[in-house]
Amino acid sequence: MTFGEPTSTDPAATTTATAEPTRDAEPTRSAAPTGIADPTGIAEPPYVAEPTGIPTGPWEELVTAALLGTDRRTPPVHAPGRAAPVALLDAAAVQTVRRRAGLRPAPAVTPPEPAADDPRPPVPPAARRRLAALLTDRPGAGGGGRRGTAPDLMELLPQWLALANARGFAPPPELLPALLDAARGRTDLRPQALALAGPRALWLARLNPDWRFALRAAPGGGLALPSPEQRGEVQQLWEEGLFAERVALLTAVRAADAAAARELLAGSWPTERAEDRLMFLDSLRTGLCAADEPFLEQALRDRSRNVRSTAAELLSALPTSALASRMAARAASCVALDRTESTPVLVVEAPHECDAGMERDGITPKPPAGRGERSWWLGQLVESAPLSAWPGRLGGRTPEEIVALPVADDWRGELHAAWCRAAVRQRDAAWSRALLGAPVAPDAAGPGAVSLAERAKLLAALPPDERARWVAGFIERHGLSEAFQLLGVCAVPWAEPLGRAVVDALDIARDAGSYPWSFSGVMGLAERCLDPAEAVRLDVLTAIQDEPEDASPGAGGYWSEAFQRLVSTLRLRQAMREELTT
Repeated sequence: MTFGEPTSTDPAATTTATAEPTRDAEPTRSAAPTGIADPTGIAEPPYVAEPTGIPTGPWEELVTAALLGTDRRTPPVHAPGRAAPVALLDAAAVQTVRRRAGLRPAPAVTPPEPAADDPRPPVPPAARRRLAALLTDRPGAGGGGRRGTAPDLMELLPQWLALANARGFAPPPELLPALLDAARGRTDLRPQALALAGPRALWLARLNPDWRFALRAAPGGGLALPSPEQRGEVQQLWEEGLFAERVALLTAVRAADAAAARELLAGSWPTERAEDRLMFLDSLRTGLCAADEPFLEQALRDRSRNVRSTAAELLSALPTSALASRMAARAASCVALDRTESTPVLVVEAPHECDAGMERDGITPKPPAGRGERSWWLGQLVESAPLSAWPGRLGGRTPEEIVALPVADDWRGELHAAWCRAAVRQRDAAWSRALLGAPVAPDAAGPGAVSLAERAKLLAALPPDERARWVAGFIERHGLSEAFQLLGVCAVPWAEPLGRAVVDALDIARDAGSYPWSFSGVMGLAERCLDPAEAVRLDVLTAIQDEPEDASPGAGGYWSEAFQRLVSTLRLRQAMREELTT
């Protein structure tokens, strides 16, 4: 008896077996009609052999009869005294068992190579349990804008990963799949998650297509790159490698030897595609120096406008470059100091044309819709000119004195906006400080910056402690309603003056009787960014206070709930720190 063939004691099996003549040759199973799935519910892998000794005809006939119905097609079974539909289903069940049981074993598959060892120490047991809890947390389904008092664990996962990476721990192997799943769904987690996962993340990513992002994020797609000292291997990979491999190789070589990377790029520059040249040129931002100027000057003559613009942007970041000098001369011809009045005034004469030299140096001639040509050209010139040239041009004045000068004919906004972009690009702290102005100034936009978004960019050029003090002063003067963008650029955890200013402002908002939902963004930042030591000060704010007559109904309870969540989150963050230091 063939393995998987029904015994003679089973009437249905006997009937089916009788209805199927034995064939000498090994059968080949035909595909079921289009749109009809195998009733087994199991899709067989393509490499698995077909059942042995089981004719294929009856199965196809059973499927056809099931499709058309037993009233229109007589089932290919012989079952006296039984209804045709029942006999059809019984025959299908028996045939299904035979199809499953008669499969030949598949060829043995070569097992994958073991994952590389991770030399880092494992996280402590308490931290491992904490990571498991963070990875299994899911947002609640609560409604009405209320989150309850429990911390949002998923929002704390980035901090846990940063702490674990800073202390050099390796992740628990059993949690790697969940960690990669979390990183797959949240791109903001990927840098820290992949750094923690280490080499095993790449090993797993090669086995699961859902985790291919780990290979894309790794240099060379997870492949081992030759070291910069291996000149022959580097040159071969540069000439023969895939585009992603070449980008990763150029980035790695640039980090180790800027001159070698530049020479590598210069050797193949004329034969590269425009889009590839743009990507390769962007790698020169790392370690940009005066030695890159000749190559970048050559790139200014490139056929691609995007390549020319990127080259001009990089050259403008080199204050001593020839392009920076040309831009300084052009900008200086447009902005002058009029001393004929009792108070010196800045006079602006925007360019009347965008000549070929300006285009070569990266000036875009066509303005966006709704923008005048002359103001568009002026802004680009001033933005690209080195800020260090202005004091000498304007009577030796400091950046603060220059920004305070009146500007004639309503050019102030355009001129200051261009200086803001230049300060951000050149990361000039002195000019950023001048354009920001005092945080307690009545105008929340500042003397130079025309929006809070620009102020946030300027703050990034200041040292972290000064940045925190400035934002704290701004909150004390203007409150929290306009401070959200500014808080986002401050270092975490917030310095003590900034943390105190935020807590005091939240206390004032609570006393005003409004709902806490208006400050949900700031409250969420506070949960992630306040120093955990502030939990002691916040304890007193968790109590429900008597509401003033003009307060929103129930606002006191909602504020109490929000402060309880803030305190519990801060204490959880402190526990995370302690667990990763034991």
